[in-house]
Formats: sequence, C-alpha cells, structure tokens
Amino acid sequence: MNVKDLMTELERKHPGENEYLQAVREVLESIEEVYNQHPEFEAARIVERIVEPDRIFTFRVTWVDDKGIPQTNLGYRVQFNSAIGPYKGGLRFHKAVNPSMLKFLGFEQTFKNALTTLPMGGAKGGSDFDPTGKSNGEIMRFCQAFMLELWHNIGVDTDVPAGDVGVGGREIGFMNGMFQKLARQYHTGVLTGKGETWGGSILRPEATGFGALYFVEHMLKRDGKDIKDKTVVVSGFGNVAWGASKKATELGAKVIGVSGPDGVVHIPGGMTNPMIDFLLELRSSNQNIVAPFAKKFPEATFTAGKKAWSIKCDIALPCAFQNELNGDDAAELLKNGTWCVAEVSNMGCTPEAIHAFQKAGILFAPGKAVNAGGVATSGLEMTQNCMHLSWAGHEVDEKLHFIMESIHEACVKFGLNKNGSIDYVKGANIAGFMKVAQAMLEQGIY
Repeated sequence: MNVKDLMTELERKHPGENEYLQAVREVLESIEEVYNQHPEFEAARIVERIVEPDRIFTFRVTWVDDKGIPQTNLGYRVQFNSAIGPYKGGLRFHKAVNPSMLKFLGFEQTFKNALTTLPMGGAKGGSDFDPTGKSNGEIMRFCQAFMLELWHNIGVDTDVPAGDVGVGGREIGFMNGMFQKLARQYHTGVLTGKGETWGGSILRPEATGFGALYFVEHMLKRDGKDIKDKTVVVSGFGNVAWGASKKATELGAKVIGVSGPDGVVHIPGGMTNPMIDFLLELRSSNQNIVAPFAKKFPEATFTAGKKAWSIKCDIALPCAFQNELNGDDAAELLKNGTWCVAEVSNMGCTPEAIHAFQKAGILFAPGKAVNAGGVATSGLEMTQNCMHLSWAGHEVDEKLHFIMESIHEACVKFGLNKNGSIDYVKGANIAGFMKVAQAMLEQGIY
C-alpha cells in the first residue's frame, strides 16, 4: 500500500470532502506498516474497498412548522461497512451536516464498533435540520417526516440507528413511533437510545461519558497516575458532557470548566451534583448556550467567547463536536500544564492539535477508542431487545467497564512503542482495522 497514491486517487473521487479525507489519511498512515505485512490484504484490495461506503441514501425531508409554513431539509444515511454485523451508527441533526461529514463519521464508526468486541458494522446519518429554538411539535413533525423516508432501509438485522448530536431520547421516541406505524410491527430493536420503559438501556444516556472516563482511568493507571483530585474541563453540555462530568466526579476528580458555543463557565470548586444535572436542562432548552449556568450557580463565572481549553486543568475532554480543539487550543493547554487529553467526541481534535500533544509526549487518546462506550451500550441494548431481556443498571455498567478495558488493552497491544509508551491513535486504528479487514477477506469479493 502506498498512502500517497491512495490519497491522490481518493481526492480525485471525493473533491472537497476534507473531513472524510482527513479521517481516511489518519487511519491509512497508522496501519501502513502492519498492512504491508499482509500480502493477502493487498491481493484482495482491502484498503481500496474499506475506504468507500457500501451505499449512501440522500432524501428530501419536508415538514410543517408551527406557523403552518412547509420547510424542507436534506436527510442522509451512509451505510459504510457491514463485514462484522448490521450497520450501526448515530443520526445527527445539525445545520453543518453534509455528506463529507457523515462519510468520515461512518468510516470512523466502522473501526470504533469493531473495537467494542460486539458484532456491529459502521454507519452514520442525519440531516441539516437545526433543532435549536424549535418547539416540541416542530421537532416531532420533522422526525416523523425524516423516518417516513428512512424506514425502508433500516431494521434489526440491517441497520440500527442511534442518537448523536441533536438527537436524544425525545427524537428517538418520535422516530420510533413513526417507524412502528409504517412497519406495522412492534420491535423496539430498530433504534437504540430509547426510553427505559420501552426497550432502552438504563445506562444509555450516560454511557459515552461513563465509558470515556473508564478508558481514561485505565490510561492513567498504566501511566502510574490516579484520577482522584485531578482537575478536568469538558466542552458541550449534552448527554456526553453530562455523563463524563458525572463519572469524573464519582471517581474523585473535579470538573472545573464547561463550555458552549457562547463561551465558558469556570467552577473553581468543581461541579456539584445539582450542577451536573443542570447540564441536561441546558441541553433540553434548545438554546445551545451555557451562560445560564453561571446565573443559576453564583459560584461559577461565565466568560463570553472563550473555550474550555482556556482554563488551567490536568485533563481536557472534548465532548461536543469534531475539530473543536485546534492547534492554538492545544498550545494553550500545554502552556497551562495539561498532561492528558481524551477525545470523547469523534475527532474532537484537529490533526495539528493531535501532533502537538504527541510531540509534547502527554497522554492522548482518540475518539474511536475513548467514546466507544456509547455504541457499546447501544450494542448491549440491541442484545436486550432481541433476547427480550432487561438488564439492571449495574449489569450494564459492568459490561461497559469490561468493554472499555478490552478496548484499552487492544490499543496497548497495537500501539506499544519501543520506549514503552503507547501511541493510542495508532493502536486504536490498527486494532479496529485488523478485525474488519480479516472479516472482509474471509467473505470474499462482494
């Protein structure tokens, strides 16, 4: 495999799709050495096949707002790879959603799902619909219109979507209700992230954040450190940031900063449980601002236009969106003495930021390893639904902890450097790729 030649060809096929091309380049550079040790992969052209999605659906979504005016958005589903199981990946409702974004997320999802040890392929979907400021009725009508187009192409053994940015339990509920009406069957396994009373996993809302902290805990332990009493900052205030803040606090860390698009809140004494719970109120308000946090809690200070990375901390956790932590942010964190960064959001750091962290020799772990807890718990939810079981919260938590430990071990196995340090980016990429590539090889050319 020659990465340069492959990327030249991909750039020709996918002009301007920079997010997707960036994700592919990162993986190819990580796996090049190992891949070239397997001539059987080259003979079957595994790389040329694995970087292209199986199929992409694009569709119009027309719905009516509260004023009675028809509105139109675009909807997408990228079914990327099903070599090890049915397609699995979130639906994202955000004004920035486009095919390039969803291709890169589906590509990343394929390897992340492989890391979980569960039989799930990779997919991603969503719409450029912006839920910010919309009423419940408008969101319901959009979700129903979206499912009206999507439902033919999903199913328990075909493609099982979940939530993602802009899609929480409310949106999953609206879409599931429409699916059941259209399909004329009751099967709660076609979507994950459902309510607890109708097939959902008790721990699913917290799972991505919980899993991330379990991974960080193992990463620190291997490096001879303890998370207790360490200072943490997070970005975002949805389920992911909420779960990460909750588990970090439970483990004895102090979450001293949280940011949104409008600025950052500094909590010198660390978040309390009421503060952590308030994050969910911020998310459900549909306003997408964090300033009300400081109005609610006088011990917190809000600074407009700043990011969480401006606060001096031990551990930084991007939890909001891709490429949210750039090279300048990385320089600021390193200057302030931050010694651990873990991407809880998919590709939360730009390549410049990642290179800066790796050059500085601090602990850094990529999203496909760190945030796999969410999709792992979705996989457990799929298992519950198909077996008509209902696991208690502590049972799901035990399984999640085991999965995250297994992911950490896989990263260590494939990312071990000669000096004993771990390249978690390389380790995660190789571990995920090898599982998918071997499955594709064994199933022939199709």
